[in-house]
Amino acid sequence: MRIALFGVPGNMGSEVLKTLAKEDYITGFNLLVHDKKGLRSLLKCIKKNKKEYKVIYGSVANLDDVRIAVKDVNYVINMAAVIPPLSDKKPEAAIEANEIGPKVIVHAISEIKKDQPKLIHISTIGLYGDRNYKHPFAEVGDPLLISPFDLYALTKMRGEFTVLESELDNWVVIRQTAMLYNNLMMKNISDGLMFHTSFNVPLEWATANDSALLIRNIIRRDLKNELSESNFWKHCFNIGGGLKNRVTGYDTFALGFGIIGCKVEQFFDTNYNTLRNFHGEWYSDAYKLNDLFDYQHENITEFWDNVLKTHKYFKLAKLCPKKLMKKFVIKRLLKDSNSPYYWYKHHDEARMLAYFNGVDKFESIPKDWKDFNLLVKGKLPNGDSIDYQKLVSNPTHLDHFFDINKDRKLISIEDLRNVAEARGGKLVDQDFKTGDIYRKVKWQNADGEIFEARPHTVLFCGHWLNISYKEYAWDFDRLAKTDKMVAQIWYDAHDKNENRFYWYDSLFNSNYKNIE
Repeated sequence: MRIALFGVPGNMGSEVLKTLAKEDYITGFNLLVHDKKGLRSLLKCIKKNKKEYKVIYGSVANLDDVRIAVKDVNYVINMAAVIPPLSDKKPEAAIEANEIGPKVIVHAISEIKKDQPKLIHISTIGLYGDRNYKHPFAEVGDPLLISPFDLYALTKMRGEFTVLESELDNWVVIRQTAMLYNNLMMKNISDGLMFHTSFNVPLEWATANDSALLIRNIIRRDLKNELSESNFWKHCFNIGGGLKNRVTGYDTFALGFGIIGCKVEQFFDTNYNTLRNFHGEWYSDAYKLNDLFDYQHENITEFWDNVLKTHKYFKLAKLCPKKLMKKFVIKRLLKDSNSPYYWYKHHDEARMLAYFNGVDKFESIPKDWKDFNLLVKGKLPNGDSIDYQKLVSNPTHLDHFFDINKDRKLISIEDLRNVAEARGGKLVDQDFKTGDIYRKVKWQNADGEIFEARPHTVLFCGHWLNISYKEYAWDFDRLAKTDKMVAQIWYDAHDKNENRFYWYDSLFNSNYKNIE
């Protein structure tokens, strides 16, 4: 059996390859890569396990390259992605990998009529956008609210939609959560991206090792004919780490910098990080994937303990004066163009509004950590108390305006109508056959635009046509006024009197305008 891998040697892709190379039933790999960087050690792993391999140097956005990669394979695992901060620095690369790539992959696979390979497409939880304590849990089927200026999530959303709407024989979409990987610490002290993580944002981590274990177990079960359209194929899932890996932005930093003997308060000022517009949440349905494949083994505390054991230089960092470390490791990143402090100093009003609701809000952040209310310490932003342990361990759900746990064979035209009306639109097609959720039907959004999408894509995956599917723009302030699904989440972090339209211009500069 042969497997095509896209996204090697990325963080997840590397672990998946190393894990699958040990499987006896796999005879070889087709690897589509940009260049040789980081590939040498992985090829040694393949050779050590006596597997045959073919390396195709090219791009997932190039049809000829992809055709070669998917030829004569049984599975295509698409982990290719340009993620932040690179997606912020090189937006064209993000469009190529995240948006165009899935279209090309689907096209190339669809050309194979006999023994068509099965596609495992890795998407992202970034599609859910920003969450806070009011609705900290997400699940597949929630509305997709791409955070303004998050080009990574926007392009991944478009790529995912392509897969969901494809005519491939077998596909699955898996939304990856925030991932812990071996070199995470070093990669996140080279850019202002770390300051995007709000201190109170809910985050549920999974490790790269567990993600690789998931992929391995998917293939193992499928080879035993235990997976079908009824329980896996043509579905969408969330990868999550479970209760033991649910934290906030603050304690994520606390655990990471804790291995070098530092506290968050020693490295960060209260106004270094955004107040909103990140992408992060906990998951009320990650257990579904774990029940199928038993992959949630590692926890975040063990991960950081292992980082300290395997990277001896972190022990030396404990000896360094903390003020010097803050100056030369953290404060220098404030000058990076991806830092909120840079936006503030350079009068990037669009981003200051998106991430703080304006300069005034940024300037009013308490300067003393004693006055900054932290969710993990049982305080809401307004100072009220909250039982954090109860919050993190009791999943909540949005109103999906139909029974999302209903047997899919029983989904009725009334379910479709109810969801469309909740989203401010309507169902155009009136000949829907009960349970036929993979037949494309016509919908109309609140702006009167007609579009086609499968009921599965709309009801069970949260997609609904808006301007973000067509332009690099965000219009949720306006949409929330007519879309009940959007309103449930959007007003958790936005005032109802906010009326802004955000967009990138042709040079990917941030822009906004106030709308009526």
